[in-house]
Amino acid sequence: MNLNKLFKAMLVVVPVMALGACSTTSESETDASGSTSGSTTTTGGEYGSGGVETGGVAPILTPEEQQRVEQEELRAQNIIYFDFDRSEVQSENAAIIQAHGNYLVEHPNLRVLIEGHADERGTPEYNIALGERRAKAIAKYLQSMGVQPSQMSVVSYGEEKPLDFSRSESGFAKNRRGVLVY
Repeated sequence: MNLNKLFKAMLVVVPVMALGACSTTSESETDASGSTSGSTTTTGGEYGSGGVETGGVAPILTPEEQQRVEQEELRAQNIIYFDFDRSEVQSENAAIIQAHGNYLVEHPNLRVLIEGHADERGTPEYNIALGERRAKAIAKYLQSMGVQPSQMSVVSYGEEKPLDFSRSESGFAKNRRGVLVY
């Protein structure tokens, strides 16, 4: 019987102790400069109570490194949006496609699948054709940059794979897209 009471008490005490051990520094322990009261400041930067430097300078990137980082950020965006019932690549998407094009030109062994999508308005046949025109517009843009046709495949899903299932204008706009899949 006492063992059962001890077990129940441990079930309550252990989680409470674990949560107490994970607490953060309260605002009252932080001074006006934003560092904790246990830290010291030297000419080399701020050091916490464990001797680890907490302040520092961001690394300075060369122009080539900055351009590489920008290209990587643009390549992370793989969705190209289109206007209603249109298959022309918009100028605001040009930088994204150029980043992908540059990457494909630099890596001729890579292949990309270009998916064309449409919103649900219109007949399924029309939306398949519209999705194909959108994917081919992206492929044509990439090809004009020097990407080899053998590196690209085009497929149209029409309205079959919506990104947003809401029947709102913003949902339809998200579904009118081309997607670059590596």
